[in-house]
Amino acid sequence: MVVKLFALMSSFKELISGDRPVLIDFYADWCQPCKIMAPILQEVASNMKDEVRIIKIDVDKNPQLANALGIQGVPSLIIYKDGESVWRQSGVVPSHQLVSTLKAYV
Repeated sequence: MVVKLFALMSSFKELISGDRPVLIDFYADWCQPCKIMAPILQEVASNMKDEVRIIKIDVDKNPQLANALGIQGVPSLIIYKDGESVWRQSGVVPSHQLVSTLKAYV
């Protein structure tokens, strides 16, 4: 399941803690590549089931969080494990690549 989220920095830290990998998709509604990424994330979510959490965060609604994390372009994807950033990439990423990358952290 992919969850859209309005996050504050304190609740964000809670989201990324834990031993299950968390994939965060920083996106914007006006972004065409972000729209391409949406069904890819759904596919990853159905492949990975409960092994990973996938969360979408709108950079326009969360500018302080985006700035704090150095998000300069969308889509930007970050994988967190145990509260730490372990992987980061901007742009559209194919489903098979995301699944392969996430499996390394499960």
